[in-house]
Amino acid sequence: MNAAGTLPACLDGLQGAEEVVVVDGGSTDETRAVAQAHGAWLIPAPKGRGVQLRAGAEAATGDWLLFLHADTRLAEGWRKAVQRHVDDAPRAAACFRFRLQSNAWQARVLERGVTARVRLLALPYGDQALLISRTLYDKIGGYRPLPLMEDVDLVRRIGRSRLRMLDVEAVTAADRWERDGWFSRSARNLACLALYGAGVSPERVARLYASR
Repeated sequence: MNAAGTLPACLDGLQGAEEVVVVDGGSTDETRAVAQAHGAWLIPAPKGRGVQLRAGAEAATGDWLLFLHADTRLAEGWRKAVQRHVDDAPRAAACFRFRLQSNAWQARVLERGVTARVRLLALPYGDQALLISRTLYDKIGGYRPLPLMEDVDLVRRIGRSRLRMLDVEAVTAADRWERDGWFSRSARNLACLALYGAGVSPERVARLYASR
């Protein structure tokens, strides 16, 4: 959604992929033109992360699905890491190591915290990308059309025993943390996760997430 500033880097890293699907939620900038210029298959969908991710999965034709946010690019070596995972752990899903595109020391602290969360709780977020076989994705019901927490909802159904973390970075733009403040943004994300874990509806959590 209005991702023309970050989508080129995301798609540049995927050149040569057999199939790239970009799901647009109604952008008013050059997002659609960028996707088409990169040769991606552009499909429209109602705005919403869960809805858009689900639409992309329904459109894709491959045996393996790699979900990637438009403000995230995969580091060099991701193809080999994906192939090793497909060969060695075909029944498991995988995420990438979280990295922020920032030189700030706060970014390094946040990255270590995310790594600890994944290792202790098996709880990656969508900005770490997600690799999953079509078979497993369909078996657990795929992404649900949630406005937020669609990533947490899905990885919970994947389960700890079927989730790996690849030794390659998914590098995400740090604009949101730089704009909102490193502590404020992280605290809000944690509050949203806690509320969702306590049973608050994704709709109410999404309103908190969007608040300033």
